[in-house]
Amino acid sequence: MTAPTPRRALLAAALAVAAAATVPGGQASAAARPGRDAGADAGSDVGTGPDADSVAGATAPTIDNRFWYAYAHWQAGAHHGTKAVDGARPGLEIAAPAGRTEYTDPHTGKKAAWDYATWTSPVHRSAVPATEAIASWNARTPAGTWIQTELRGTYGDGTTTPWYVMGRWASGESDIRRTSVDGQSDGRTTVWTDTLAVDPPAKASGLRLRDWQLRLTLHRKPGTTGGPIVWLAGAMASGVPDRFTVPPSKPSGTAHELKVPRYSQEIHIGRYPEYDNGGEAWCSPTSSQMVIESWGRKPTARDLAWVNPSYSDPQVCHAARSTYDAAYKGCGNWPFNAAYAATYRDMAAVVTRLASLTDLETLIRAGIPVITSQSFLPQELTGAGYGTSGHLMTVIGFTGAGDVIANDPNSADDAAVRRVYRRAEWENVWLRTRRHNAAGKEVQATGGVCYLYVPARPGVAQLTALRAVGVI
Repeated sequence: MTAPTPRRALLAAALAVAAAATVPGGQASAAARPGRDAGADAGSDVGTGPDADSVAGATAPTIDNRFWYAYAHWQAGAHHGTKAVDGARPGLEIAAPAGRTEYTDPHTGKKAAWDYATWTSPVHRSAVPATEAIASWNARTPAGTWIQTELRGTYGDGTTTPWYVMGRWASGESDIRRTSVDGQSDGRTTVWTDTLAVDPPAKASGLRLRDWQLRLTLHRKPGTTGGPIVWLAGAMASGVPDRFTVPPSKPSGTAHELKVPRYSQEIHIGRYPEYDNGGEAWCSPTSSQMVIESWGRKPTARDLAWVNPSYSDPQVCHAARSTYDAAYKGCGNWPFNAAYAATYRDMAAVVTRLASLTDLETLIRAGIPVITSQSFLPQELTGAGYGTSGHLMTVIGFTGAGDVIANDPNSADDAAVRRVYRRAEWENVWLRTRRHNAAGKEVQATGGVCYLYVPARPGVAQLTALRAVGVI
């Protein structure tokens, strides 16, 4: 039902075609979230989100997205052994290794040498003075390869953070264990599993991240050719204010419900406890699998061959194993779930925030289901029947009255997964950034975090919706 602890921009790789046709130089279109790079050869990338001072009466943006995915994007930045590759789905590959390094896997003790190459993005100037940033990446990592994603931010005073590792990732487990790296801090910002956050005292003093930069390191076994390919990478930065309540939005008045498979995490309790205690904590991969399959993608028989054949919905077990973070000891790492979704044929995925339930309705009307992260007490969400410190569910539609239709994996069985939740209650528990837990203590809430999974070549309606909510 829950991720181990609460913690804690999308766009599709093939949006390159549409972006290049509508945006000079193939740059991302207007965004409502962050960015940065200090010292990249290609210079800085100024955020394209709306300026609050230039839009009369507009609310200042709190979210900024910047993702690289087009051929022109990969040509920019600083290459050290990498190259941009064109084609139906542009990407970043190793041209010739920039060097060799050794990596000792902290979870297996296995030490191995790796050839590597790096790409450093241009600086992205965020449209939002940010207190948090979450990276996303979409990549193919054949056996014998893996990637590392890092972020570096610039504070408002012009000083920079260290390069923070936001994930060491491979789709399989034969070479390294997929892992986040907790404990990274410079005394003003800290990495919490998948989120780079300004520390509370620094945040209270007004410290913010002005811009950021991304660095990708691609690894392959020495003496081999080929290697990983990265199709999309970037981050969402946000400065959502502290709030316990959120003003209710006005419903569209139109009922709309998407066809999305229904999977319960609860039927998997006791299965593969080595992956975060079995199904009890598999809300994130269960939600991911529902949406992946709603787009017509499924794991192969070979993918599922390791699962006990007596288990129902073996693809959920596969999703849990494929999203497991060995450091976090759970399957709720947000970018790891998006990266898993993008391993399926022509899929793209990112982690972002949305500013309102109206934005979520825009995506639903365009045919895009949305995986949302929220936490609440039992009495705060009528009909849930449980409380949680962190839970993922999939929004699949809205009633005519505007209430939320969700596939909630915390259900007794697959048939019980579809739920209808009261709009104002659901909106508040999803969008607030502060709440009180069962002990009455003030704690953090997720503030509108969601996963967006779409085909790498979305339709016109989907592109329009993604632009409307500031993801591309």
